[in-house]
Amino acid sequence: MRRWQIRLRAAALGGALSLSIALGAAAQETAPGCADCDAEALIAEVGLREAPAPVRERPGWTAPRKIVVRGDDELVRSLQGVAPGVELIAAPSHEAAVRAAPGADAVIGYCSAEILEAGERLEWIQILSAGAERCVGVPAVRDRGLLITNAQRIYGPEIAEHVIAMLYAFSRGLYRYIPEQLEGRWNRNAVPRDRMWELDGRTMFVVGLGGIGTEVARRAHALGMRVVATRRSSRSGPEFVDYVGLADEFGELATEADVIVNAAPLTPETTGMFDADFFSRMKPTAYFINIGRGRSVVTDDLVAALEAGELAGAGLDVTDPEPLPQGHPLWGLPNVIITPHIAGSSVEAVERQRTLVRENIRRYVAGEPMLSVVDVGRGY
Repeated sequence: MRRWQIRLRAAALGGALSLSIALGAAAQETAPGCADCDAEALIAEVGLREAPAPVRERPGWTAPRKIVVRGDDELVRSLQGVAPGVELIAAPSHEAAVRAAPGADAVIGYCSAEILEAGERLEWIQILSAGAERCVGVPAVRDRGLLITNAQRIYGPEIAEHVIAMLYAFSRGLYRYIPEQLEGRWNRNAVPRDRMWELDGRTMFVVGLGGIGTEVARRAHALGMRVVATRRSSRSGPEFVDYVGLADEFGELATEADVIVNAAPLTPETTGMFDADFFSRMKPTAYFINIGRGRSVVTDDLVAALEAGELAGAGLDVTDPEPLPQGHPLWGLPNVIITPHIAGSSVEAVERQRTLVRENIRRYVAGEPMLSVVDVGRGY
């Protein structure tokens, strides 16, 4: 077991659950040299990408003097060892970050127009989510050419397992039998036999073969499924993906899939891409699972397709609107599973996040190549 994995077991015992608080609660003092060991293991484990050039070569970079960190004083103390001579300021809330932003060189965990307006010296922002659309949508990010890094690939294993859990809930009828249990009914006919099937030999279509999509595909292949996918950049993919198409093929590939998983980032091109036309192409026995972004789906079209029987069901960890309001039609549909945007949650993800933050602070202070740099032009 790797060192960083051993420590995450300790974090689990401590009950590290919420994003910013858990980041501080899980953080522990590390012996000299071990931060590098943790980072190397994490890079290899989830395939983190390193920038091609040192950050010191970026226009505007200078050795930082002040960094604002989302979290508490305990977290700041745990990070101080990788930032000698740098003032680290704990900001437990967005309002605290705005107050601390003047004179700061970087902010960890927050990105907003208010922070950028207050932080005239800001050159780098580390966001703690995989999705970067809200941050890159702040005009000042582009106007000032800021460096944005995110948590891409950090949550891939958890989200992929969440997809498989939803798929099993559908294919084994749990989405119907659990409500029957709550009513105290022994109803063997809650799901017709022809609506329960094995995964082996079935086809999964992954829309967006990035870090998360690749983890989903890996697990589906291990269960005996045939996996096809689309990606924007190329037709290349891992050996466990049977076919990789380009983005304009996603409508055609939908016709052959038994389950379709949206793992695409939110961009102008992917906004509203799952609409009435797309759902009409699906098999009526197929399932749609969304762990990407809610705004990729035209929600009214999804509701209409579910009610019309154009697809068998939907598993949604993200919705539009989000949070989904009480009384929304999706709540009442019996063939829908909804979780409140928690697919990436786990104690292991908290520890990976902590390791990424620590390593990127170390690299920024030292002027080295950064990890998980966002292409602001593409939005991810």
